[in-house]
Amino acid sequence: MKLCLILVCAALLYTVSAVKHRDLALTFCSDSEREGIYGLDGEEKWHADFSLEKGVMTLPQFVDPTSSYVEGTYDMALNTMEICRNNLGVCIKGYNYPSIPKVAPQSSVYTKSSVQLGSKNTLICHITGFYPPHVEVSWTRNNVNVTDEANLSRYYINTEDSTFKLISTLSFTPEEGDIYTCSVQHTALDRAMTKTWDVQVSLPSVGASVFCGVGLAGGLLGVAVGTFFFIKGNNCN
Repeated sequence: MKLCLILVCAALLYTVSAVKHRDLALTFCSDSEREGIYGLDGEEKWHADFSLEKGVMTLPQFVDPTSSYVEGTYDMALNTMEICRNNLGVCIKGYNYPSIPKVAPQSSVYTKSSVQLGSKNTLICHITGFYPPHVEVSWTRNNVNVTDEANLSRYYINTEDSTFKLISTLSFTPEEGDIYTCSVQHTALDRAMTKTWDVQVSLPSVGASVFCGVGLAGGLLGVAVGTFFFIKGNNCN
């Protein structure tokens, strides 16, 4: 019995020790762009919004982060940006202005639910495989900008190659003939990459109805012919 308990405990310890997590702290800077992100296992936990001059928590609501993690984190990100830009200047001078690695994004557009005219739905623009982590996304409906009605997710990391991905969504009500576009701008692209989606609603198939109609007509014709010959046979008798 003691031996069994020892073996079970050893198995539990091995299982716990086999669990691995990957922490992330990303700092990116250039002459015009700044990015500061903290994450865990490919999911973002916090990022610095330098436009609004504040840090943004992206953890689920049920998580209660400690105040020490939140307070002062944005100020630390600002200091890190200064260090990054100083180091960037040294690297540019020492390595004769090396080019920044760039990977262009790929995108696709699809709907969240099956399309029904007049019923609310959501268009999803999935953008992935890009580096560095900064893209601009815009939407149009029939060549009219509707970006104000769109939402943009936080950045996610592709753990396979350390590139980034994100999702932009657009709430809409499909109407026949409408054409939507999702355009993506990134430093690795010479021009905006645009994907088009138009409202297509599959009509119900008429094949079965036609087949049933032809069969019914044939059946009625057969009954009429049979009745005619039956009456004619009785008259002959």
